[in-house]
Amino acid sequence: MLIKTLAAVAAATVLATGAFAQGTGEVRAAPVFFPIKNEPPPKLIVEPPLPEALARGAVLIPYQTENFRIVSVFGAGASTVSPRVGHLHVTVDDLPWRWAETGDTSTVVVVGLPAGEHKVRIELASPEHKVFAGKTVAFTVPDTASHPH
Repeated sequence: MLIKTLAAVAAATVLATGAFAQGTGEVRAAPVFFPIKNEPPPKLIVEPPLPEALARGAVLIPYQTENFRIVSVFGAGASTVSPRVGHLHVTVDDLPWRWAETGDTSTVVVVGLPAGEHKVRIELASPEHKVFAGKTVAFTVPDTASHPH
């Protein structure tokens, strides 16, 4: 019994020593939970509204981000993670109010706009509302009153 116990301890020691030795010479990428120095700037790509939806009076604006994740976090602590996190600020027709989009749906949706010319400004914002980049799209909502829904 004593020999079996000693053999098990020796085997465990050899395996543990081998596991620790494997990590000593390896180069690993930094975990995504810590800041990365010299991180590339965030980028926002915004497409025109989808024509099929716009013809029905719904504005669906596709977007993509690079070096930036859309998440529902706010405050100074969230500004230190990498890749950068934050939310979108969405403003319609230069109105004095906007909303924060915190779901990474890759599409901003606006419904209920009257027929005519409109514009939507989409901005990448940090958890503390610092704007990194923004794009404005202009479009025309057609008169859909004569179209069946």
